[in-house]
Amino acid sequence: MKDIQILKEDYEKENIWGLLTSIDLHHCNPELIRDADAIKRYVAELCILIEMKRFGDTLVVNFGEDERVAGFSMTQLIETSLISGHFANKSNAAYIDIFSCKFYDSQIAADFTQEFFQAKEMTIHYILRK
Repeated sequence: MKDIQILKEDYEKENIWGLLTSIDLHHCNPELIRDADAIKRYVAELCILIEMKRFGDTLVVNFGEDERVAGFSMTQLIETSLISGHFANKSNAAYIDIFSCKFYDSQIAADFTQEFFQAKEMTIHYILRK
């Protein structure tokens, strides 16, 4: 991943609309990804950490007929866009997306996410959207 300062310079120089960070976590703590209250706590703490103002409550729904994808899905509107995620029970994986037209430190967000869900592996992708 690019150094955060270079990413911020690109963001400002290119008049970017928003930053999308996709965080893929593997080998998460199964108790945490199956706990709706823990997921809501994660969102609240993440928003404080990256200075995003939540709009409304965090929606966490458990569903999925296919065992491979069954688990909680989460959405949280923020004043500058949206945080969403899905937590797959069978593989103990989590897939989190943070999109905002306000710049934030994607590495801090990713590191916090990995630590919160106690994931052993993490992959991060980001996109600057024009």
